[in-house]
Amino acid sequence: MSGSFSLAGRVALVTGAARGLGAAYALALAEAGADVAVHDLCPVDETCERVRALGRRATALAGDVTRPDTPERLVREALSGLGALDIVVNNAGTIRRAAAAETSDADWLAVLDVNLSSVFRMCRAAGRHMLDRGHGKIVNVASLLAFQGGILVPAYAASKGGVAQLTKALANEWASRGVNVNAIAPGYVRTENTAALQADPARSRQIVDRIPAGRWAEPEDVAGGVVFLCSSAADYVHGHVLVVDGGWLGR
Repeated sequence: MSGSFSLAGRVALVTGAARGLGAAYALALAEAGADVAVHDLCPVDETCERVRALGRRATALAGDVTRPDTPERLVREALSGLGALDIVVNNAGTIRRAAAAETSDADWLAVLDVNLSSVFRMCRAAGRHMLDRGHGKIVNVASLLAFQGGILVPAYAASKGGVAQLTKALANEWASRGVNVNAIAPGYVRTENTAALQADPARSRQIVDRIPAGRWAEPEDVAGGVVFLCSSAADYVHGHVLVVDGGWLGR
């Protein structure tokens, strides 16, 4: 890839990239020319191998992003392993389904910790480095539920709404200093997080019937938006939540 969409010479860190959307983001960034630090709690060897097969460098990172010291360590290890850090994609996330009246404090806090607090800490750790250098791209992963309340996922909806607002708040502070902070908001994608919905024939059919594109997304359908936000083509895009939903919100 060449021109303003090329990521040649850039180094990216993607959290939660062992599989699903995170792996798709890592591979798309590599296809665009970036070297990739691949993070997850579980082994990321397969994603790293696929990045290297594209002719790019990869390094494996591990750690629980909810631990306060993990984000700073991941930034250090990415810098040590690949020599730079130009891009961070905050993809690590979780979901717990229950009626609001039955949602425990433990589940509420667990979802907020992974989906929102850890995103802030990763942004803060990466932002300190990028602000010192005067450039960088951060892409947070929001959701359609940054705009809608969803059903049986109160903590998830709250966390993703928080991600959208955090993205805007950081952009307000950092845009003038050369750091772009944006978010991607995937629609209904075939991943482990949506397995329960996919397995429910009635609910899955209801979802597809509302999507103008007429199908669930595959992880690769969302990855192009991430590449755009990480590229120089998006240098004047700040605080934006890019929806990739097959037309769901417009229905």
